[in-house]
Amino acid sequence: MAVLWHKHVDDTRYEVRSAGRTRRLYTNGVLHSQYNPARPVTGSVWDLFLISAFFHDPASIRRVLVLGVGGGAVIRQLQHFLKPELVMGVDLSATHLQIAHRFFGVRQSTGVRLVEADAVEWVAAYRGEPFDLIIEDLFIDKDDDAVRAVAADACWMRALGTGLAQHGALVMNYGSTDELRASACFSNKAVRKYFKSVFQLTTPLNENGVGVFLRRSATSEALRTNLVNTPGLNPRLKSTRLRYRIRRL
Repeated sequence: MAVLWHKHVDDTRYEVRSAGRTRRLYTNGVLHSQYNPARPVTGSVWDLFLISAFFHDPASIRRVLVLGVGGGAVIRQLQHFLKPELVMGVDLSATHLQIAHRFFGVRQSTGVRLVEADAVEWVAAYRGEPFDLIIEDLFIDKDDDAVRAVAADACWMRALGTGLAQHGALVMNYGSTDELRASACFSNKAVRKYFKSVFQLTTPLNENGVGVFLRRSATSEALRTNLVNTPGLNPRLKSTRLRYRIRRL
């Protein structure tokens, strides 16, 4: 794997590496993004963010908020498979946003807006139209590992919920399934009541547990049907590289 580019900013080392057309972003040695435009299904955790849009009619996903852009892999996936009217990407690191543009092909346009900001502050200040899909992937590097940057407590989940449309889905990345089940949705009755359906998504390649919190009732059968009917996402075909496990919580 070749190192295409690297840079130190204060105590942080950023690297972009290549393997064929695949680009990988490492921050302090921790993988933060991976994408290949010829194979938009990554086989990793970013696929779980993407398929969360398919519990209901994917055409209903017009406005998406991504908190924690990294290299922008999921933004590229959303553009490829869904083409929403707007993807708003928020990241604390200006370097991440520059990398997303330069190496991962994420372009500022009417359909994509990238914002350098603290995600918690940005969400608290937001007063615009709600989002159909919110993807929260906020991690920091600690002891050569990636850990959640914001506690998934009742305050944070309520704040995210205020920006979510009535039919919307909130997707949150956790370091493990245990961490997911320790979040406020399972310890706070008011938070849990806010969501009609909750699912856990995992992949064979990652320890992460991705929580999908839906304002409308949903089923795993509907998700599978929508994926089967979407070119490039049919999990029955090995060529898609889409491998996931799902559990209702």
